[in-house]
Amino acid sequence: MLGAQAVTARIDAVLRSAVDSGAMPNVVGVAADRTGVLYEGAAGPRAVGGSEPIDAESIFRIASMTKMVCTVAALQQRDLGNLDFEAPVDSYCPDFAAVEVLDGCDETGKPKTRAPASRATVRQLVTHTAGLAYGFWNPELTRWEAATATGDVFSTPMVADPGTRFEYGISTDWLGRVVESASGRSLDRYLADHIFRPLGMRSTAFLLDDEQRAACVPVHVRDEAGNWIPTDLDWDRQPAWWAGGHGLYSTPRDYLLFQRMLLAGGTLADATVLAPSSVRGAFTNQIGDLWFPPEIRTIDPAVSCDFTAGPGMKWGWGLLLDTRGRPGGRNPGSGGWVGVFNTYFWIDPEAGIAGALYSQSRPLATPEALKTYTDFERAVYSDSQ
Repeated sequence: MLGAQAVTARIDAVLRSAVDSGAMPNVVGVAADRTGVLYEGAAGPRAVGGSEPIDAESIFRIASMTKMVCTVAALQQRDLGNLDFEAPVDSYCPDFAAVEVLDGCDETGKPKTRAPASRATVRQLVTHTAGLAYGFWNPELTRWEAATATGDVFSTPMVADPGTRFEYGISTDWLGRVVESASGRSLDRYLADHIFRPLGMRSTAFLLDDEQRAACVPVHVRDEAGNWIPTDLDWDRQPAWWAGGHGLYSTPRDYLLFQRMLLAGGTLADATVLAPSSVRGAFTNQIGDLWFPPEIRTIDPAVSCDFTAGPGMKWGWGLLLDTRGRPGGRNPGSGGWVGVFNTYFWIDPEAGIAGALYSQSRPLATPEALKTYTDFERAVYSDSQ
């Protein structure tokens, strides 16, 4: 076994190597166990070409890591008796009744739709089995988006009948609206009052003030020469709706508090955010005989590389569940997820360890970013090897 200083040095080296090699423009790593923070470190500048260093208080667009936060809000409402996961979505959001299923194309090549075979339930939103997708990972929806160009996420059709397959997509954006209906609160205020404030997540929100924006890490892309350059890519500063599927900003230090709450069974310090039974459900297979796809081929390489999770993956409440574990890393039963700008997190109840890796770059899931994530995870666990 390695000592704490040796483990810290090993993790530091992983982060430095990722930036020095050009694999990532910048990177922050954090980890904790049930007693507190184990590691906090960073490498690289906040913006490539600048002198300000990145750190655990830098603000990131956490994108789809928002989904687990919105899922916890839905679980809170279920535990309070305000939300029935088995109820049809349209009983909370009547306009969901207008959502149809893509059904090929007509003779002119225009996409056709039909009524779904069954009414999608809230449970199916939570588990991404409602038939809703993302265009950058689904060719049928890409064709529909090109043909319609509506720009309205809530008019997006399903690509499969509810309950027939796992299809990752906009379900959690609809879930955010369900939470608003069940709670009688806007999603931004609900999350602030019932999750962020109790946990002390002071820098997590859908909108940033001027001081927070100055600490926000820009999204980087590679130029024609392969060098990282910062961009102005950002969320809408005046959003028409609160995006429960992707819209939050947060810091590594803030989100680790959220991870630690889940690792501790729903309570952190004197703040009880979620019932232990709901936390256990988050780490339990909730999609039955369905499986998370071993590989999802990208439709838009500028947004995402192919996403290869491998076999043996399930979905719980808001978490991708690893049924096999990883050599030198997390145990079977661990849960985690990602954000499209290369933010990654996991929670391992068996080992009592949670960790996360943060950068801001496109596309998602490059081989270099995934290797850094794997190397970081193994370094975090190296003290127990």
